[in-house]
Amino acid sequence: MIGINEDRLWKRLMEMSQVGGTANGGVCRVTLTEEDKQGRDLFIEWCKEAGCSVEIDQMGNIFAKRAGKDNSLLPVMVGSHLDSQPTGGKYDGVLGVLAGLEVIETLNDLEIITEHPIELVSWTNEEGARFSPAMISSGVFAKEFSLEYAYSRKDKDGLLLGQELEKIGYKGSVPVGNRPYKATFELHIEQGPILEAEQKSVGIVTGVQGIRWYDLTFQGQETHAGPSPMGYRKDPVKEMLPLLTRIYNFEEEFGKHARITIGNLIASPGVRNTVPGELNVTLDLRHPDTDSLTAMDLALKKLISNFNKTKKVQVELDQIWYSEPIRFDDKCVSAVRDAVAKLDYPAMELVSGAGHDSVYISKVSPTSMIFIPCEKGLSHNEKENIEKKDAFQGTNVLLHAVLELACE
Repeated sequence: MIGINEDRLWKRLMEMSQVGGTANGGVCRVTLTEEDKQGRDLFIEWCKEAGCSVEIDQMGNIFAKRAGKDNSLLPVMVGSHLDSQPTGGKYDGVLGVLAGLEVIETLNDLEIITEHPIELVSWTNEEGARFSPAMISSGVFAKEFSLEYAYSRKDKDGLLLGQELEKIGYKGSVPVGNRPYKATFELHIEQGPILEAEQKSVGIVTGVQGIRWYDLTFQGQETHAGPSPMGYRKDPVKEMLPLLTRIYNFEEEFGKHARITIGNLIASPGVRNTVPGELNVTLDLRHPDTDSLTAMDLALKKLISNFNKTKKVQVELDQIWYSEPIRFDDKCVSAVRDAVAKLDYPAMELVSGAGHDSVYISKVSPTSMIFIPCEKGLSHNEKENIEKKDAFQGTNVLLHAVLELACE
């Protein structure tokens, strides 16, 4: 049974982890920073050494192509992203990119030429850590966002995505999108605890949870913390607490697949001895079922409406992003399933709880994903960790899934 070079893959992962490596063993390779540029440069160097031709589109997405026997046939695409969270781990995204490179190098070693070309991609700004929303480049690729909208995104310092892309030299000339594919596969760490808990080495991913992001703005009234009695105040923090408890209770109402996350709270003016005049709260709702996620949205709006009718503090609700639940392509999922069966690895089927570039790509190409476990389910964390064996097995599954469809 053919397989990838485990040591080469691991060596590459460790070498890339030094680019933006942190003292705590993680990675800070935030998109369109100097560290991101260094990671991109190294990746392109490796791709060219593997005999790939390289193109960069107007969003800085990097495409490395290995020729097939018939280059008029649609390519099979593999890949993920190289950018990280500010305190990210070594494997989130980069595993899928370097596993795709390892698939190409393994085929080179074995002198196997597939019927279809194979194209390896690294997407720009998957994380959304610097420029919101996440997955914006694959979103432009799939025509979910315009190029102008993407270029106009600002980071917290007011810097524009388009300008920063140009600054690091990765604002390419190739138009974004209109690149058809026969199939697309993305290998990724699970970023959750299920595979490890079930003692499975591979996750056969059948789809992705839907996601709704909201900003909640509570309008109160600034006043001195000492002279103002509690009953006279319009305190947004005090009024927020029972409302957030009601939102967290969505888990009981909508079942174990519901996800509710309050990720950031900012009180303004943010002074110890002043009641805040404004409170900004981020809310992330997720569910794999479209109807349930819609019902959660309606329940949230009803809660906010009732709150505003009865409280002195008022809340403005703004939905800033919606990614609908995704079901991956049956043929691509079957190719992953077949690869797992052929290799006889312990595996299970599951739905991704996190968003990935495959969400948008699935709208324009048949797509599936492969997961491997990460220790304690930790991700977006410098302690993120995987087993070398699992990286090997996941990449082998990727190799055989690609071969099944690229050799037809």
